Amino acid sequence: MDMSGFVSGAGGFLASAFVVAGYTMRTMIPLRIFGILTNVVLIVHALVHHHYPVLVLHMILLPLNVYRLREMLLLVAEVKRSVNSDLSMAWLKPFMNERRCATGEVLFYKHEKAEEMYYIVSGRFRLVGSGIELPTGCIVGELGMLSPSNKRTQTLECIEGGLVLSVTYQKVQELYVQNPEFGFYFLRLVSARLFQNVARLEAQLAARPEPAVS
Repeated sequence: MDMSGFVSGAGGFLASAFVVAGYTMRTMIPLRIFGILTNVVLIVHALVHHHYPVLVLHMILLPLNVYRLREMLLLVAEVKRSVNSDLSMAWLKPFMNERRCATGEVLFYKHEKAEEMYYIVSGRFRLVGSGIELPTGCIVGELGMLSPSNKRTQTLECIEGGLVLSVTYQKVQELYVQNPEFGFYFLRLVSARLFQNVARLEAQLAARPEPAVS
């Protein structure tokens, strides 16, 4: 075999090794990084050997992998920041869908199966059982994902028309599978918000006037 043939064979073997190794990655960030390296190797290999269909394919895949890697890194960074600051879940917005709500509309009922959570953008919403009115910027319904029975613990009613964003538990689970680090910080965030909600409920109950004694 001449030198050019050896180089061609070695390059092809290296490119194949990168592809096979990529399939062994279990989480998304290492997979994206390895995907970028694979794209670069195959682009160089295709340029040297004039394999233009392969070149075009990986010229398209390279920026896509870079974009997805950046998206996941930003997501993890936003979750970490929320855990360490204001417990906001605004970072979920890119993965959510809009829903307009009319006055008197019920978003979900107590004891029904929980499949999604909501981010309140505008309007007024109240948890019927406890009488708590939820402020804009609040996430509601996230605890149903952690409940063993996936059941709603209260009824949520719109008392003044507005806009909410919704995201399914399935989408959140996909993000967790893609990056376990996201899942770890998400659980910390939900736990912190649970304690925050308990404290808010206790404060509201304490502020209610004592019933008159006859």
